[in-house]
Amino acid sequence: MPELVAPPRHRALDDIAGLAVGVLVISFGLFLLKSGGLVTGGTAGLALLLGYVLPVPFGVIFVVVNLPFFALAARGKGWRFVVRSLVSIALVSVLTSLHASIAGVGPLELPSVYAAVLGNVLCGVGLLILFRHNSSLGGFTVVALVAQEKFGVRAGYVLLALDLLVVLASFTVLDPSQVLISALGAGVLSLIIMLNHRPGRYRAS
Repeated sequence: MPELVAPPRHRALDDIAGLAVGVLVISFGLFLLKSGGLVTGGTAGLALLLGYVLPVPFGVIFVVVNLPFFALAARGKGWRFVVRSLVSIALVSVLTSLHASIAGVGPLELPSVYAAVLGNVLCGVGLLILFRHNSSLGGFTVVALVAQEKFGVRAGYVLLALDLLVVLASFTVLDPSQVLISALGAGVLSLIIMLNHRPGRYRAS
């Protein structure tokens, strides 16, 4: 019987660099989606959707929407994961709101399909980075990760099902064409997670 080898551990510097890159990539992806008047899946998409109808900054909505999910995160993933996820959410919230002012421009004028695909690709890549450094953006990703680790249900499939609910809810706010484009983008994000985040594929902690 082959000897089991303990999975490698990230150094503190690895985690800091990984989380910094992850939140930066995700925040810019959300900035592109917001510029295109679109939503995506997860609580980020839910926060974008609520931001179109509420006079509240995206960052505030994003934090509030995620708070109920952290009881599940603490029980299923531990407090280390919770703390890292809280830091990630706070940074994404701030950076998403600051991208326009940092660049010195308002929301970009982008074709909707381009914004949907590129924005969700960036969000998907950023989420993979966070997952691999024991973090997330809370919300639906916590549910998906716990379902994968506890019950063997692929995280991508869980995210896809929950994301569809957000996209369907957006019919009450957005133009149907924007909803369909948002659905395309959410599918891209879920596909990225399904193809790249599987049990046992990445074992560093």
